[in-house]
Amino acid sequence: MGLLRTYNKNSLYLYKKRGYLSKIASFFVPFTTFGPMVDYLVVGLGLAGISFCEHLDRNGKSFMAISDNSQTSSVVAGGLYNPVILKRFTLAWDAHEQLTEAIPFYNAIERKLNTTLDYKVPVLRRFASIEEQNLWFEAADKPSLAPYLSTKIRVNNNASIEAPFGYGEVLHTGRLDTPKLLSSYAHYLKESNRFLQETFSFDALEIQDDSVTYNGKKAKYLVFATGFGLHHNPYFNYLPLNGTKGELLTIKAPKLKEENVIKSSVFVIPMGDDLYRVGATYKWKDKTNTPTEASRRELIEKLNTFLKCDYEVVGQEAGIRPTVGDRRPLVGSHPVHRNLFVLNGLGTRGIMIGPTAAKKLYGYIENNTPLDAEIDIARFTKKHFKK
Repeated sequence: MGLLRTYNKNSLYLYKKRGYLSKIASFFVPFTTFGPMVDYLVVGLGLAGISFCEHLDRNGKSFMAISDNSQTSSVVAGGLYNPVILKRFTLAWDAHEQLTEAIPFYNAIERKLNTTLDYKVPVLRRFASIEEQNLWFEAADKPSLAPYLSTKIRVNNNASIEAPFGYGEVLHTGRLDTPKLLSSYAHYLKESNRFLQETFSFDALEIQDDSVTYNGKKAKYLVFATGFGLHHNPYFNYLPLNGTKGELLTIKAPKLKEENVIKSSVFVIPMGDDLYRVGATYKWKDKTNTPTEASRRELIEKLNTFLKCDYEVVGQEAGIRPTVGDRRPLVGSHPVHRNLFVLNGLGTRGIMIGPTAAKKLYGYIENNTPLDAEIDIARFTKKHFKK
Protein backbone atom coordinates (compact mmCIF):
# COMPACT_ATOMS: atom_id res chain seq x y z
CA MET A 1 0.00 0.00 0.00
CA GLY A 2 2.99 2.28 0.03
CA LEU A 3 2.80 3.06 3.76
CA LEU A 4 2.98 -0.51 5.04
CA ARG A 5 6.29 -2.04 6.00
CA THR A 6 6.58 -5.34 4.08
CA TYR A 7 9.05 -8.22 4.07
CA ASN A 8 10.01 -10.87 1.52
CA LYS A 9 9.51 -14.61 1.98
CA ASN A 10 13.05 -15.17 3.26
CA SER A 11 12.50 -12.61 6.00
CA LEU A 12 9.28 -14.29 7.04
CA TYR A 13 11.02 -17.69 7.10
CA LEU A 14 13.78 -16.39 9.35
CA TYR A 15 11.27 -14.84 11.74
CA LYS A 16 9.36 -18.15 11.91
CA LYS A 17 12.50 -20.24 12.34
CA ARG A 18 13.74 -18.08 15.19
CA GLY A 19 10.40 -18.09 16.99
CA TYR A 20 9.54 -14.47 16.31
CA LEU A 21 6.50 -15.05 14.14
CA SER A 22 4.18 -13.70 16.82
CA LYS A 23 6.03 -10.40 16.66
CA ILE A 24 5.63 -9.95 12.92
CA ALA A 25 2.24 -8.28 13.31
CA SER A 26 3.86 -5.40 15.15
CA PHE A 27 5.77 -4.50 12.01
CA PHE A 28 2.81 -4.67 9.65
CA VAL A 29 1.29 -1.40 10.76
CA PRO A 30 0.93 1.96 9.03
CA PHE A 31 3.28 4.82 9.70
CA THR A 32 0.62 6.53 11.81
CA THR A 33 1.67 4.38 14.77
CA PHE A 34 5.44 4.31 14.52
CA GLY A 35 6.13 7.35 12.40
CA PRO A 36 8.77 6.95 9.68
CA MET A 37 9.10 9.88 7.30
CA VAL A 38 6.71 10.09 4.37
CA ASP A 39 7.08 12.32 1.36
CA TYR A 40 4.04 14.55 1.91
CA LEU A 41 1.41 15.68 4.35
CA VAL A 42 -1.61 17.10 2.52
CA VAL A 43 -4.04 19.20 4.55
CA GLY A 44 -7.50 19.39 2.98
CA LEU A 45 -9.34 16.80 0.92
CA GLY A 46 -11.61 18.80 -1.34
CA LEU A 47 -11.09 19.08 -5.09
CA ALA A 48 -7.64 20.65 -4.67
CA GLY A 49 -6.46 18.14 -2.07
CA ILE A 50 -7.74 15.12 -3.99
CA SER A 51 -6.14 16.39 -7.19
CA PHE A 52 -2.76 16.66 -5.49
CA CYS A 53 -3.06 13.34 -3.63
CA GLU A 54 -3.91 11.62 -6.89
CA HIS A 55 -0.75 12.94 -8.55
CA LEU A 56 1.24 11.71 -5.55
CA ASP A 57 -0.42 8.30 -5.73
CA ARG A 58 0.28 7.90 -9.43
CA ASN A 59 3.92 8.79 -8.94
CA GLY A 60 4.48 6.40 -6.06
CA LYS A 61 4.93 9.04 -3.37
CA SER A 62 4.04 8.25 0.23
CA PHE A 63 1.64 10.68 1.88
CA MET A 64 -0.95 11.30 4.55
CA ALA A 65 -4.07 13.44 4.00
CA ILE A 66 -5.59 15.36 6.90
CA SER A 67 -9.05 16.92 6.80
CA ASP A 68 -12.02 17.65 9.03
CA ASN A 69 -14.40 18.37 6.13
CA SER A 70 -15.06 21.87 7.50
CA GLN A 71 -14.75 23.53 4.09
CA THR A 72 -17.89 22.80 2.09
CA SER A 73 -17.37 24.52 -1.26
CA SER A 74 -16.47 21.22 -2.96
CA VAL A 75 -19.39 19.40 -1.35
CA VAL A 76 -22.03 21.91 -2.40
CA ALA A 77 -20.60 22.51 -5.87
CA GLY A 78 -23.05 21.77 -8.65
CA GLY A 79 -20.37 19.63 -10.23
CA LEU A 80 -20.69 21.16 -13.67
CA TYR A 81 -17.66 21.50 -15.91
CA ASN A 82 -18.09 23.90 -18.78
CA PRO A 83 -15.34 25.64 -20.79
CA VAL A 84 -17.40 28.72 -21.70
CA ILE A 85 -18.43 31.73 -19.62
CA LEU A 86 -22.06 31.84 -20.70
CA LYS A 87 -22.83 35.33 -19.48
CA ARG A 88 -20.44 36.87 -22.01
CA PHE A 89 -19.90 33.99 -24.47
CA THR A 90 -16.15 33.91 -23.84
CA LEU A 91 -13.74 31.03 -23.27
CA ALA A 92 -12.79 30.44 -19.65
CA TRP A 93 -9.15 30.98 -18.73
CA ASP A 94 -6.92 28.14 -19.93
CA ALA A 95 -10.02 26.03 -20.61
CA HIS A 96 -8.54 23.86 -23.36
CA GLU A 97 -5.51 22.74 -21.32
CA GLN A 98 -7.66 22.21 -18.24
CA LEU A 99 -10.23 20.02 -20.01
CA THR A 100 -7.51 18.04 -21.76
CA GLU A 101 -6.01 17.23 -18.36
CA ALA A 102 -9.17 16.95 -16.25
CA ILE A 103 -11.33 14.48 -18.20
CA PRO A 104 -8.74 11.65 -18.38
CA PHE A 105 -7.76 12.48 -14.80
CA TYR A 106 -11.26 11.87 -13.42
CA ASN A 107 -11.84 8.89 -15.69
CA ALA A 108 -8.72 7.25 -14.23
CA ILE A 109 -10.06 7.85 -10.72
CA GLU A 110 -13.33 6.21 -11.77
CA ARG A 111 -11.45 3.09 -12.81
CA LYS A 112 -9.37 3.09 -9.64
CA LEU A 113 -12.39 3.44 -7.35
CA ASN A 114 -14.63 1.28 -9.54
CA THR A 115 -17.38 3.88 -9.59
CA THR A 116 -19.03 6.38 -11.93
CA LEU A 117 -18.27 10.06 -11.37
CA ASP A 118 -18.33 11.73 -14.79
CA TYR A 119 -21.70 12.16 -16.49
CA LYS A 120 -21.67 13.57 -20.02
CA VAL A 121 -24.51 16.09 -19.94
CA PRO A 122 -25.13 18.77 -22.60
CA VAL A 123 -25.31 22.37 -21.40
CA LEU A 124 -27.98 24.43 -23.15
CA ARG A 125 -27.80 28.21 -22.95
CA ARG A 126 -31.33 29.61 -23.06
CA PHE A 127 -31.59 32.59 -25.40
CA ALA A 128 -33.60 35.58 -24.18
CA SER A 129 -33.79 37.28 -27.59
CA ILE A 130 -32.81 37.24 -31.25
CA GLU A 131 -29.92 39.53 -30.31
CA GLU A 132 -28.51 36.86 -28.01
CA GLN A 133 -28.72 34.33 -30.80
CA ASN A 134 -26.66 36.64 -33.01
CA LEU A 135 -24.07 37.16 -30.28
CA TRP A 136 -23.80 33.39 -29.94
CA PHE A 137 -23.11 32.94 -33.64
CA GLU A 138 -20.49 35.70 -33.55
CA ALA A 139 -18.76 33.95 -30.67
CA ALA A 140 -18.93 30.56 -32.41
CA ASP A 141 -17.00 32.04 -35.36
CA LYS A 142 -13.98 32.74 -33.15
CA PRO A 143 -11.26 30.06 -33.49
CA SER A 144 -10.88 29.66 -29.73
CA LEU A 145 -14.61 29.09 -29.16
CA ALA A 146 -15.48 27.14 -32.31
CA PRO A 147 -14.74 23.72 -30.74
CA TYR A 148 -17.08 24.47 -27.84
CA LEU A 149 -20.14 26.24 -29.31
CA SER A 150 -22.58 24.47 -31.59
CA THR A 151 -23.84 26.57 -34.49
CA LYS A 152 -27.23 24.84 -34.51
CA ILE A 153 -30.01 26.40 -32.48
CA ARG A 154 -31.72 23.81 -30.32
CA VAL A 155 -35.50 24.17 -30.39
CA ASN A 156 -37.23 23.87 -27.03
CA ASN A 157 -39.57 20.88 -26.89
CA ASN A 158 -40.16 20.90 -23.14
CA ALA A 159 -43.54 22.39 -22.21
CA SER A 160 -42.30 22.92 -18.65
CA ILE A 161 -39.68 25.44 -19.79
CA GLU A 162 -40.35 28.76 -21.47
CA ALA A 163 -37.68 29.21 -24.16
CA PRO A 164 -39.24 30.74 -27.31
CA PHE A 165 -35.84 31.65 -28.78
CA GLY A 166 -34.35 28.21 -28.24
CA TYR A 167 -30.93 27.27 -26.94
CA GLY A 168 -27.28 27.26 -27.88
CA GLU A 169 -25.47 24.04 -27.02
CA VAL A 170 -22.07 24.07 -25.33
CA LEU A 171 -19.91 21.11 -26.32
CA HIS A 172 -17.51 19.05 -24.18
CA THR A 173 -19.46 19.58 -20.97
CA GLY A 174 -20.55 17.31 -18.16
CA ARG A 175 -21.28 16.88 -14.49
CA LEU A 176 -18.90 15.42 -11.94
CA ASP A 177 -20.52 13.80 -8.92
CA THR A 178 -18.42 15.75 -6.44
CA PRO A 179 -20.01 14.42 -3.22
CA LYS A 180 -19.35 10.86 -4.38
CA LEU A 181 -15.80 11.77 -5.43
CA LEU A 182 -15.03 13.27 -2.03
CA SER A 183 -16.52 10.41 0.00
CA SER A 184 -15.14 7.63 -2.23
CA TYR A 185 -11.64 9.06 -2.34
CA ALA A 186 -11.55 9.58 1.42
CA HIS A 187 -12.65 5.95 1.87
CA TYR A 188 -9.93 4.83 -0.55
CA LEU A 189 -7.27 6.61 1.49
CA LYS A 190 -8.69 5.34 4.79
CA GLU A 191 -8.38 1.76 3.58
CA SER A 192 -4.64 2.25 3.11
CA ASN A 193 -4.20 4.25 6.33
CA ARG A 194 -3.46 7.47 4.50
CA PHE A 195 -6.24 9.67 5.86
CA LEU A 196 -6.64 11.34 9.23
CA GLN A 197 -10.09 12.83 9.80
CA GLU A 198 -9.27 15.58 12.25
CA THR A 199 -8.86 19.33 12.51
CA PHE A 200 -5.29 20.32 11.69
CA SER A 201 -3.61 21.95 14.69
CA PHE A 202 -0.89 24.44 13.87
CA ASP A 203 0.34 24.15 17.46
CA ALA A 204 1.32 20.55 16.67
CA LEU A 205 3.38 21.53 13.62
CA GLU A 206 7.17 21.72 13.80
CA ILE A 207 9.12 23.02 10.81
CA GLN A 208 12.70 21.96 10.20
CA ASP A 209 14.98 22.96 7.34
CA ASP A 210 14.50 19.70 5.47
CA SER A 211 11.24 18.35 6.88
CA VAL A 212 8.11 19.02 8.89
CA THR A 213 6.70 17.11 11.85
CA TYR A 214 3.03 16.99 12.78
CA ASN A 215 2.01 15.15 15.95
CA GLY A 216 5.07 12.94 15.59
CA LYS A 217 4.47 12.30 11.88
CA LYS A 218 7.41 13.43 9.79
CA ALA A 219 7.28 14.44 6.13
CA LYS A 220 9.54 16.08 3.60
CA TYR A 221 6.83 18.49 2.44
CA LEU A 222 3.52 19.90 3.63
CA VAL A 223 0.84 21.06 1.18
CA PHE A 224 -2.14 23.11 2.33
CA ALA A 225 -5.26 22.68 0.17
CA THR A 226 -7.86 24.00 2.59
CA GLY A 227 -10.01 26.33 0.50
CA PHE A 228 -11.40 29.28 2.42
CA GLY A 229 -9.86 27.80 5.56
CA LEU A 230 -6.62 29.41 4.38
CA HIS A 231 -7.65 32.45 6.42
CA HIS A 232 -6.85 30.48 9.59
CA ASN A 233 -3.41 29.47 8.31
CA PRO A 234 -0.67 31.57 9.97
CA TYR A 235 1.78 30.77 7.16
CA PHE A 236 -0.38 31.65 4.16
CA ASN A 237 -3.11 33.94 5.47
CA TYR A 238 -1.29 36.91 3.95
CA LEU A 239 -2.53 35.80 0.53
CA PRO A 240 -5.53 37.77 -0.80
CA LEU A 241 -8.09 34.97 -0.80
CA ASN A 242 -11.46 36.72 -0.90
CA GLY A 243 -14.02 33.96 -0.74
CA THR A 244 -17.41 34.12 -2.43
CA LYS A 245 -20.42 32.51 -0.80
CA GLY A 246 -22.58 30.38 -3.05
CA GLU A 247 -25.92 28.75 -2.36
CA LEU A 248 -27.78 26.03 -4.22
CA LEU A 249 -31.29 24.64 -4.04
CA THR A 250 -32.35 21.08 -4.69
CA ILE A 251 -35.83 20.85 -6.15
CA LYS A 252 -38.11 17.94 -6.95
CA ALA A 253 -40.00 18.51 -10.20
CA PRO A 254 -41.73 15.33 -11.45
CA LYS A 255 -43.19 17.06 -14.52
CA LEU A 256 -39.97 18.70 -15.70
CA LYS A 257 -38.43 15.60 -17.30
CA GLU A 258 -35.31 17.44 -18.49
CA GLU A 259 -32.07 15.56 -19.12
CA ASN A 260 -29.95 18.54 -20.21
CA VAL A 261 -28.39 21.24 -18.07
CA ILE A 262 -30.30 24.47 -18.68
CA LYS A 263 -28.50 27.79 -18.21
CA SER A 264 -30.63 30.89 -17.98
CA SER A 265 -30.61 33.34 -15.08
CA VAL A 266 -29.69 30.25 -13.03
CA PHE A 267 -28.42 26.77 -13.84
CA VAL A 268 -30.79 23.82 -13.62
CA ILE A 269 -28.79 20.60 -13.34
CA PRO A 270 -30.54 17.20 -13.55
CA MET A 271 -29.51 14.82 -10.77
CA GLY A 272 -31.88 11.90 -11.47
CA ASP A 273 -35.09 10.76 -9.76
CA ASP A 274 -36.83 14.06 -10.68
CA LEU A 275 -34.27 16.00 -8.62
CA TYR A 276 -32.48 19.10 -9.93
CA ARG A 277 -29.82 21.42 -8.52
CA VAL A 278 -30.58 25.12 -9.00
CA GLY A 279 -27.91 27.76 -8.56
CA ALA A 280 -26.00 29.55 -7.78
CA THR A 281 -25.80 32.78 -5.84
CA TYR A 282 -22.74 34.99 -5.42
CA LYS A 283 -22.34 36.86 -2.13
CA TRP A 284 -19.11 38.64 -1.25
CA LYS A 285 -19.74 39.86 2.33
CA ASP A 286 -21.30 36.87 4.07
CA LYS A 287 -18.53 34.38 4.92
CA THR A 288 -20.64 31.72 6.65
CA ASN A 289 -21.70 28.28 5.46
CA THR A 290 -25.26 28.90 6.62
CA PRO A 291 -28.05 28.85 3.99
CA THR A 292 -30.13 32.04 3.93
CA GLU A 293 -33.75 32.84 3.18
CA ALA A 294 -32.67 35.75 0.97
CA SER A 295 -30.70 33.47 -1.36
CA ARG A 296 -33.54 30.97 -1.39
CA ARG A 297 -35.94 33.70 -2.56
CA GLU A 298 -33.44 34.97 -5.13
CA LEU A 299 -33.01 31.54 -6.71
CA ILE A 300 -36.75 30.82 -6.72
CA GLU A 301 -37.53 34.18 -8.34
CA LYS A 302 -34.99 33.60 -11.10
CA LEU A 303 -36.12 30.02 -11.63
CA ASN A 304 -39.75 31.08 -11.96
CA THR A 305 -38.94 33.36 -14.90
CA PHE A 306 -38.63 30.33 -17.18
CA LEU A 307 -39.74 27.19 -15.30
CA LYS A 308 -43.46 26.62 -15.79
CA CYS A 309 -44.16 23.42 -13.88
CA ASP A 310 -44.79 22.75 -10.21
CA TYR A 311 -41.81 21.90 -8.03
CA GLU A 312 -40.87 21.52 -4.40
CA VAL A 313 -37.70 22.81 -2.75
CA VAL A 314 -36.28 19.82 -0.88
CA GLY A 315 -32.82 21.08 0.02
CA GLN A 316 -30.58 24.12 0.31
CA GLU A 317 -26.81 24.22 0.79
CA ALA A 318 -24.15 26.89 1.11
CA GLY A 319 -20.37 27.07 0.86
CA ILE A 320 -17.56 29.56 0.44
CA ARG A 321 -15.75 29.39 -2.88
CA PRO A 322 -12.01 30.11 -2.54
CA THR A 323 -11.79 33.02 -4.98
CA VAL A 324 -8.96 35.44 -5.73
CA GLY A 325 -9.22 38.98 -7.07
CA ASP A 326 -7.29 38.21 -10.26
CA ARG A 327 -9.28 34.97 -10.75
CA ARG A 328 -6.18 32.80 -10.79
CA PRO A 329 -5.22 29.97 -8.41
CA LEU A 330 -2.79 30.33 -5.53
CA VAL A 331 0.03 27.85 -6.09
CA GLY A 332 3.57 27.78 -4.75
CA SER A 333 5.93 27.68 -1.79
CA HIS A 334 6.14 29.82 1.32
CA PRO A 335 8.63 32.70 0.94
CA VAL A 336 10.63 31.59 4.01
CA HIS A 337 9.68 27.98 4.81
CA ARG A 338 10.47 26.30 1.51
CA ASN A 339 8.96 22.95 2.49
CA LEU A 340 5.49 24.49 2.97
CA PHE A 341 3.27 24.78 -0.10
CA VAL A 342 -0.20 25.96 -0.98
CA LEU A 343 -2.76 24.84 -3.57
CA ASN A 344 -5.81 27.06 -3.34
CA GLY A 345 -7.97 29.66 -5.02
CA LEU A 346 -9.61 27.33 -7.54
CA GLY A 347 -12.71 29.53 -7.47
CA THR A 348 -15.87 28.56 -9.33
CA ARG A 349 -14.12 26.17 -11.73
CA GLY A 350 -12.33 23.88 -9.33
CA ILE A 351 -13.31 20.74 -11.24
CA MET A 352 -11.50 21.97 -14.33
CA ILE A 353 -8.61 23.82 -12.69
CA GLY A 354 -7.76 21.35 -9.90
CA PRO A 355 -5.97 18.58 -11.83
CA THR A 356 -3.85 21.00 -13.88
CA ALA A 357 -2.89 23.20 -10.93
CA ALA A 358 -2.00 20.13 -8.86
CA LYS A 359 0.12 18.73 -11.67
CA LYS A 360 2.04 21.99 -11.93
CA LEU A 361 2.63 22.14 -8.19
CA TYR A 362 3.89 18.55 -8.23
CA GLY A 363 6.29 19.36 -11.06
CA TYR A 364 7.46 22.44 -9.20
CA ILE A 365 8.26 20.48 -6.04
CA GLU A 366 9.66 17.29 -7.54
CA ASN A 367 11.31 18.52 -10.75
CA ASN A 368 11.97 22.20 -10.05
CA THR A 369 9.73 23.07 -13.00
CA PRO A 370 8.96 26.80 -12.75
CA LEU A 371 5.35 27.73 -12.07
CA ASP A 372 3.48 29.93 -14.50
CA ALA A 373 3.75 33.49 -13.21
CA GLU A 374 -0.02 33.97 -13.27
CA ILE A 375 -0.62 31.18 -10.72
CA ASP A 376 2.56 31.50 -8.64
CA ILE A 377 1.90 33.05 -5.23
CA ALA A 378 5.15 34.96 -5.71
CA ARG A 379 3.00 37.53 -7.52
CA PHE A 380 1.69 38.61 -4.11
CA THR A 381 4.84 38.28 -1.99
CA LYS A 382 6.22 41.79 -2.35
CA LYS A 383 2.92 43.51 -1.64
CA HIS A 384 1.39 41.27 1.01
CA PHE A 385 4.04 39.20 2.79
CA LYS A 386 5.62 40.55 5.95
CA LYS A 387 8.33 38.56 7.74
